[in-house]
Amino acid sequence: MKEDAWRNDKEYVSYVSDLLSSPEVLRLDNYIQHHSSTRLQHCIHVSYESYLIAKKFGLDAKATARGGLLHDLFFYDWRSSKFRLGSHAYMHPRVALRNAEKITKLNDKERDIITKHMWGLTLTKPKYAESVIVSLIDDYDAIREYFAPKYQNLKNKIKNRHYKKEVSSWQKKVK
Repeated sequence: MKEDAWRNDKEYVSYVSDLLSSPEVLRLDNYIQHHSSTRLQHCIHVSYESYLIAKKFGLDAKATARGGLLHDLFFYDWRSSKFRLGSHAYMHPRVALRNAEKITKLNDKERDIITKHMWGLTLTKPKYAESVIVSLIDDYDAIREYFAPKYQNLKNKIKNRHYKKEVSSWQKKVK
């Protein structure tokens, strides 16, 4: 998927434009998420990919888009923040829900999407298919964001090695 494809999807944008104009949501752009993206980029990607899947299966695409966008609405570095009541995986969905409820009215499905998106690392099962979709896309996106720079670096090393061999071969022919 092209990185900014969501911008040209009028239906998707109609579902999330109010959230994307919110200063709280825009603040997510100040936090690195999984090494190669900001939290805002991550949330948009999870939201849009989840929306597309929900739409394809005739599910609630609007709740999926909105819940997906708000699933990581927290404002701290998750690598260094510690909680007395539990791990980041346990706590941040609750923090995100609290923050989301401050900026918009949520329905039950959106609440479930936000609070259950860490399913697998947390024990509470999602109530809705839309919540499962966001949880799976969130996992996929975290892996993609973590490995994308490593993959690009490896590609560059291989390309440079190949280039050096070509130059060396060419230099031998010229001599």
